[in-house]
Amino acid sequence: MVPCTIDSDREDARMCLVAASWQSHPRYRLILAGNRDEFHERPTAPLGRWSGHPGLLAGRDLSAGGLWMGVTEDGRAGVVTNVRDLTAPTDGRSRGELLRDFLTGSDGVGAENFVQRLAQRGDAYRAFNLMVFDPESARFVSNRPASGGRTLGPGIHALSNGPIEAPWPKSRALAAALGAWSARDDAPIEELFLPLADEAVAPDSELPDTGIGLERERLLSAAFIRGDRYGTRASTVLAIEPCGRGVIIERRFGRNGIPQGETRLEFARDPSVCGGGAAA
Repeated sequence: MVPCTIDSDREDARMCLVAASWQSHPRYRLILAGNRDEFHERPTAPLGRWSGHPGLLAGRDLSAGGLWMGVTEDGRAGVVTNVRDLTAPTDGRSRGELLRDFLTGSDGVGAENFVQRLAQRGDAYRAFNLMVFDPESARFVSNRPASGGRTLGPGIHALSNGPIEAPWPKSRALAAALGAWSARDDAPIEELFLPLADEAVAPDSELPDTGIGLERERLLSAAFIRGDRYGTRASTVLAIEPCGRGVIIERRFGRNGIPQGETRLEFARDPSVCGGGAAA
């Protein structure tokens, strides 16, 4: 198998697919479902509460110290992907630092404030797409092409390694699956792992042309990539209710897609305002 980029970049976590439902579900304020694709030999800590930041729930890239998806107990969350751009510089800072800084609060707390600051220095990082959320707002920003950020309105937003909402087959398929799941407001969130496990390769006529050749475009068109050297390392689903109660679930995979465990963490900004029961 081949990576989501074809250069020798080994210093940044790569998450290659995510769909977000923002303020459009009858029960959840935010839902994130995504796959992180990476070299299997890259050291990674599984989903957990971070030492020194116990309110942060995320996995961790042990090589560069960043993260690809995470949430805090005060309701901030986000995901980062790389951008498949063969002209992008490869000597910038790790893109995983961006989400780490947002979720640890070291560079501003709110999504809008963070993105405004980042827009002034985004070219210091390797090519990235970033979605960040707080309890009131959702923002997207990228540095390939550079943007000042945009507000994400209520609805479903899909992202892979191109522009946000780009009609790549696996992005469209995941967005459609999230929409269908959302139409059943009592559906268990574990069902969102089904589209994340899809290994179907898209027809050639639907593939994007990102300069990596048809064979690689085919291989990377699947939501779940199974390989000995490189593939889907984790599938993650996050759901947050309006009161701030939520759950994040991570399923991990080794070489050739062999399951390596699952972690489920529940959290609540203020349990007293959420009523009884646990996050679904």
